[in-house]
Amino acid sequence: MRRISSFRDFDWMLLSLVSLVSIISVLEIKSATLHTKFRGFDHKQIGFLLAGILLMFLISRIDYHWLLDIAPWAYGIGLLSLVAVKLVGTKVLGARRWINLGGGVHFQPSEWVKLVLILAMARFFWGLAGRGLSWADIAKAFALIGVPMGLVLIQPDLGTALTYFPVLVVGLFLGGVRFKQVAILLLGFTILLSGAWMSGKRLKPYQMARLTSFIDPGSDPRGAGYQLLQSKIAVGSGGLWGKGSNQGTQTQGDFLPIPYTDFIFAAFCEEHGFAGGMGILLLYFLILVRLIENAQQASDVPGAFIVMGVVAVLLFQIVVNIGMVVGLMPVTGIPLPLMSYGGSSILFTFLSLGIVMNIRMRRFVN
Repeated sequence: MRRISSFRDFDWMLLSLVSLVSIISVLEIKSATLHTKFRGFDHKQIGFLLAGILLMFLISRIDYHWLLDIAPWAYGIGLLSLVAVKLVGTKVLGARRWINLGGGVHFQPSEWVKLVLILAMARFFWGLAGRGLSWADIAKAFALIGVPMGLVLIQPDLGTALTYFPVLVVGLFLGGVRFKQVAILLLGFTILLSGAWMSGKRLKPYQMARLTSFIDPGSDPRGAGYQLLQSKIAVGSGGLWGKGSNQGTQTQGDFLPIPYTDFIFAAFCEEHGFAGGMGILLLYFLILVRLIENAQQASDVPGAFIVMGVVAVLLFQIVVNIGMVVGLMPVTGIPLPLMSYGGSSILFTFLSLGIVMNIRMRRFVN
């Protein structure tokens, strides 16, 4: 029986979990910037969140099949926006990643391109009609991701470029890639990565330093290893229950670098301890589980592909950011979803959640 989608079918539990993480984010950004020139960024974060929630509700009312129909056009516009960044983008700390829209507003195209890639990959594998993947299909999928990834790498923005890769992985997995193909791909990727690493020509010097400093940050405590050392000190000094809001010595003393963006989890752990950090991880776990449930309930294959693409990107960002903070992964500048300050990241996350809601609300519509 046909049911017209309505907000009764909205995933209010998912929205509640997301809202809770967002509130914690605002409070932590306020604490982390209290005695810095960035004081007041918590107010801007509230504005980003409200705009994100509004966009989430709006996009949830647009049939996601229409979004799949326009995915090729959106992909083309996405590539043009990445080219525009290189040509007219604002240069900050040696990298061009943003386009100045005026009025103090900066747009980061590489963030919204993640959503475009999720839609494009869902459309691509949907078009294969469930047949086994040929090497030509795999090559096309790699090209689909590789072109925008290359444009982002030359900005340079290694962190955001890496977030495109999980979309490819989950697409291949759900598309039916065979074990033999996976083995060959892994072998080829290992050889390629080893060659690029040995040549050192594909990465900037500071990127190479970031990738190696996590192994022994003490070898350069005032240079490449500084961020990681201060982050680990902040996390460890929080103990079990933390030092309390606005009481973190590493954070308030301006030792912890950019505690309101990349290292916001370290700032939170210093103030709220191991218990607080585990609480955040539990919230993320519940959000991801809820998203996977929505993928399982999707009415068709492309819907499930889209939701799992969102899961892949969010999971990758969470694992890499927190791994970076505790010294298990290199410093790559990947924000923590819903926690890190930044309009582009927040808007991408809520637009993605809006499409997930869209798919959920149409799971009973024939």
